[in-house]
Amino acid sequence: MNSNADWRRRSLAAVWHPCTQMKLHAPEGADVPLIPVTRAEGVWLHDADGGRYLDAISSWWVNLFGHNHPAIRAALTDQLQRLDHVMLAGFTHAPVVELSERLAALTGLGHAFYGSDGASATEIALKMSAHHWRNAGQPAKNGFVSVAGGYHGETVGALAVTDIALFREAYAPLVRLAHTVPSPDARAARGDQTAADVAHLAADAAERWLAEHHATTAAMIVEPLVQCASGMAMHHPVYLQRLRAACSQWQVHLVLDEIAVGFGRTGSLFAHQQAGIQPDFLCLSKGLTGGTLPLSVVLCTDAVYGAFYDDEVARGFLHSHSYTGNPLACRAALATLDLFDETNALVANQASASHLAALFEPLSTHARVRHARQQGMIFAWDVASSLPDFARRYSRAALARGLVLRPIGHTLYAMPPYVMNETEMAHLATGALAALNDTLAQEQGGDAVTQGVMDAV
Repeated sequence: MNSNADWRRRSLAAVWHPCTQMKLHAPEGADVPLIPVTRAEGVWLHDADGGRYLDAISSWWVNLFGHNHPAIRAALTDQLQRLDHVMLAGFTHAPVVELSERLAALTGLGHAFYGSDGASATEIALKMSAHHWRNAGQPAKNGFVSVAGGYHGETVGALAVTDIALFREAYAPLVRLAHTVPSPDARAARGDQTAADVAHLAADAAERWLAEHHATTAAMIVEPLVQCASGMAMHHPVYLQRLRAACSQWQVHLVLDEIAVGFGRTGSLFAHQQAGIQPDFLCLSKGLTGGTLPLSVVLCTDAVYGAFYDDEVARGFLHSHSYTGNPLACRAALATLDLFDETNALVANQASASHLAALFEPLSTHARVRHARQQGMIFAWDVASSLPDFARRYSRAALARGLVLRPIGHTLYAMPPYVMNETEMAHLATGALAALNDTLAQEQGGDAVTQGVMDAV
């Protein structure tokens, strides 16, 4: 069997890894060593040399019920014996019909349009919104507004509504940039302000913008409750309630991007349900298939669908890709939804989230931690550190302790699968704290823990 070193060498020679400066993996530096994963089971990733790592970020937020889950595996095996793929133009099949029906029942939104990944879902929703207004006789409504710090994918259309410079600046000449309004990030609270106060102030700004620009605005896109890629920025649900009312008042579509926060991550099946609202478009992906196969979906209202229902072909939504609604991926999604029912996952997650919060208390109260926060099964801590490469150093320290944790800048976060037992939870909590101390000890000036106490005084 090939060793870790063998697979690293071959991967570096043949594979361009995503969201990566490849030189960091170069053999001469090995600053961030590639981990060759040969198998995965439950919350654990196993490498070629016998090491194992707790997947505390769910492999980029996709895995819900653990790797290699027997129920999802059985569903995929059964489906593979029946139908692997057929194009969805001119054909249909049981898994895509059943999945669409179930998602409609869960959200109250009608027809489902399928893509391959989160960025594709964003593209679909934006195109569909602008085309809807064109079909409705309002072609000037073709602009978009997003929230500061928002992330909605890295294809050209999705970058237009993504407000993270690192991803967008190199492609600026290609991007038709959307407008942005202030974030409701609760960390902006000052003095005696509450998270709700911050949310109301941000909603005030969004309302003013919509009142002035609604005639040329097709949609507003928002990540409900948690803006993940901008450092797990969390906000009060009143913000969503106010946006829903403002978008309805000014005839602007409300697009909710639940690609990362859907399927139980925030405590409810879908984050927007905590605000008691319904969007015009709902984008889903990541956890949709339980972390097994790429699939995304955009759900929309019947009013949106009706604007495309016409004798003229050009008024239809002429968007496609070859694997739209792939039967295997849809079957995995159906098995994942079954697991929510069979395991009573949302109730079980409440207990897990409470237990994890208690275990994380030493980390949350660490002298160098600011803004410890939690939303359901998402935990985040901002770290006061002078290290410009804090995230890289922390990730390496976590790997040494058998954990996959990848901070966003100076924000450490955990978004683990839902199936950790108490021993695994304890390993995550103690290892995350130890890795923080290991990392802070690398700062100039010696004892980082002592320095942290001084910073807190």
